[in-house]
Amino acid sequence: MNSTVKRSISGVLFLAIVLGGLLFNEVPFVILFAFITAVMLYEFYRMTMGETYKNLQIEGIILGLFFFICGFRYYAGENGAGRLLAMAILFLVLLMCATVLENDHNGFLKTGYLLAGQVYITLPMALSPAVVYASGQYNGLLMVAFFIIIWSSDVGAYCFGMLFGQKGNARKMCPEISPKKSWAGFWGGLAASVLAGAILYWTGLFKFPIWHALTVAAIMNVAGVFGDLFESLWKRAAHVKDSGKIMPGHGGLMDRFDSALFAIPAGFVYLMLFNLV
Repeated sequence: MNSTVKRSISGVLFLAIVLGGLLFNEVPFVILFAFITAVMLYEFYRMTMGETYKNLQIEGIILGLFFFICGFRYYAGENGAGRLLAMAILFLVLLMCATVLENDHNGFLKTGYLLAGQVYITLPMALSPAVVYASGQYNGLLMVAFFIIIWSSDVGAYCFGMLFGQKGNARKMCPEISPKKSWAGFWGGLAASVLAGAILYWTGLFKFPIWHALTVAAIMNVAGVFGDLFESLWKRAAHVKDSGKIMPGHGGLMDRFDSALFAIPAGFVYLMLFNLV
């Protein structure tokens, strides 16, 4: 089986799993997004810390899951969510205390990646329940709309990048970070995401004025590009091509959610600022 077929099959499965996890109820959503949080933290810690401080890595993943559950319970309106959040902050302090108890401190600076993973991955994932509970009760359609914008941006960037961005005179965005990413791909992704925003308005998934639909799509596209480049910086620093191998032909889950980690919070905050959710 060649790489294109593998990539296509895993891409379709990924799409089906994400949509299935969002469109039914909160149970598959929690299971899916908790799994994604744990895997991305695992990939990030292994990419940055390697085989060192394995116990701390496990504790960091558990803490990330706890923060996600706190976010879910808080936005679901459950009692006691505030106390859970206070406990999560205490556990974060205890995680830092645990670094003192390690026997080997020669690579102590690596333990800073424990906190970096919580900021980079856990916080955006803990915000995701706010999107599905934006209406006061569970509804995954807004998150589906967000993913449609992100995926449309990826497709537009890929098509335009392949057609116009790989020629000899094509201008690259950040060649020292991602040599293949071109300005042609950026503009193609922007056009595709804005078109997706318009379609989401026309189909009724976006229930606010069309200019807000176009604006939030454009903002998510730009944020997603920065999310992609930010992950590329981490991979370049770690000297790895992919964050993991869980998705044949695509790499790890960080490789699939790098844009979403920036784009979804950016889009949701925009909607909140204008009281659209």
